[in-house]
Amino acid sequence: MSKTAAIIEGDGVGPDLVEAMLKVVKAAGTEINFVTCEAGAEWWKENGGNSLIPDETWDILDKADVCFKGPTTTPGGAGSPKSVAVSIRQKYNLYANVRPTKTFPNMNNPLGDVDFVCVREGTEGMYIGEEVKLTDDVYIAIRKITRPACRNIARYAFEDAKRRGFDTVVPIHKSNILKQTCGTFLEEVEKIGQEYPDIEIWPYHIDNIAQQLIKNPQLFNKKVLLSTNLFMDVISEECSALIGSIGLIYSANIGDGFAMFEPAHGSAPKYAGQDKVNPVATILAGAWMLDYLGEKDNADAIFKATEDVISERKTITYDLGGSAKLSEMTDAIIAKL
Repeated sequence: MSKTAAIIEGDGVGPDLVEAMLKVVKAAGTEINFVTCEAGAEWWKENGGNSLIPDETWDILDKADVCFKGPTTTPGGAGSPKSVAVSIRQKYNLYANVRPTKTFPNMNNPLGDVDFVCVREGTEGMYIGEEVKLTDDVYIAIRKITRPACRNIARYAFEDAKRRGFDTVVPIHKSNILKQTCGTFLEEVEKIGQEYPDIEIWPYHIDNIAQQLIKNPQLFNKKVLLSTNLFMDVISEECSALIGSIGLIYSANIGDGFAMFEPAHGSAPKYAGQDKVNPVATILAGAWMLDYLGEKDNADAIFKATEDVISERKTITYDLGGSAKLSEMTDAIIAKL
């Protein structure tokens, strides 16, 4: 029985990138059934309401085996809806936001070769979006940390390290200041870690690791970097610079029975329709989706073809040092398949 993937094209460059991804996965021979649905700021501007996701899309997501989300724009300002990604993560308890961060061949890597994974708790922390106005001058944002969510993300990190053959989990925290929230996170990581005696635990303060990733990024090779929602959102963005472009960072949001795949970058509305932006993160997120749904051979073929195109440096986009269009790089990847 074929699997179904709900496809959210997104905002800005999202539709261009999702079209490229679908072109590649179909060329690889996928048997997945794709159902396109709407969500994002552009849909919300036309239709309004308290969500960026229409009811029809939720119905499609409920029936799908997996979701692929192109980049979406999240409107700012008080009273505007929460992001598409946060809404989906919270509804389906997609607690593990995962970003492999690995140097590509023949890329100009500013600080040397790296190979690690960023694992971010995806359902709570500052991203619950709860803020309180105490007076006209005083506002408080709530950082929600629960033991069950910390246990979920800690277990995912150790299992991921084991699966990849990595030797260390690096919990990133600020428990000397945030003694209860970060303290609880660290406690749960250390408890789960006792079940994995072959995997070391290296706790790092958030400010220290931000410096160490610039000073000596190779220290973290073959390790899983793990943190709460906002801390890892910032750190994983810093890590993306280490491989030359966030246009190369693909990501997954994984729970116990559902997953959402997406490029890590934003919707870049100023480039919409210009056939300009880097398709790699979107294409490789699509390949990872195939792997998740049981099409490992197709996924591996797409990864190899993409790495070959980057390595040759003939048909790469502007952010990678080339001059190829989005469509030209996509076609070059398909040619390698």
